[in-house]
Amino acid sequence: MPSGMADERGDLAHDEVLSRVGHMTRALHDSLRGLGFDQLVERASHDIPDARDRLDYVARMTEQAAQRVLNATEAAGPLQDRIQTDAASISAEWQQTLQGAFSEEKYRAVAESTLAHLNQTQAATAETKQHLMNIMMAQDFQDLTGQVIKKVTELAHGLEQQLLQLLVDYAPPEIKREVDTGLLNGPQINPVGNDVVAGQAQVDDLLDSLGF
Repeated sequence: MPSGMADERGDLAHDEVLSRVGHMTRALHDSLRGLGFDQLVERASHDIPDARDRLDYVARMTEQAAQRVLNATEAAGPLQDRIQTDAASISAEWQQTLQGAFSEEKYRAVAESTLAHLNQTQAATAETKQHLMNIMMAQDFQDLTGQVIKKVTELAHGLEQQLLQLLVDYAPPEIKREVDTGLLNGPQINPVGNDVVAGQAQVDDLLDSLGF
């Protein structure tokens, strides 16, 4: 066979392979687009980085709240220690005064110490109250981070359900029949016109049946 004819046949075979691959790729692409999978990928490419940013926000808020609580606790601790120490000292002075001989000068000195301690206690109590308020205010992140975590969870759940739907739609016929008659008889997220399973146990069963 002349080399020219062999080369020509090789080129034709090569072109045929490329054509078949192209048609297969187009058919797969159109099928995925018909299922809305292209939109899922597009949405995931946007939502997943957004979810990462949201979780980073949760981490920052949690860290800031923890630091605020730690700072307030460290500041309030010495105030309480001083109140306790001064109270013990005043108590000892009064016990000593009451047990000894009466002395107006001694009583006056202890009374003045007691008044000073009460004034200091009042100031320390107000400052401690402020630190406790800071600790309480540091918990305000919970409402915001709770909403963020809920949105991220909904995102992950939605992606999971759509991917499961894709697996169900492309499952081999024999497995599809098993899924239709078995796994999908349980509770549905949207039973009307939707084959997506609900519950992690059903998800595990479905993935196992599909060989994943």
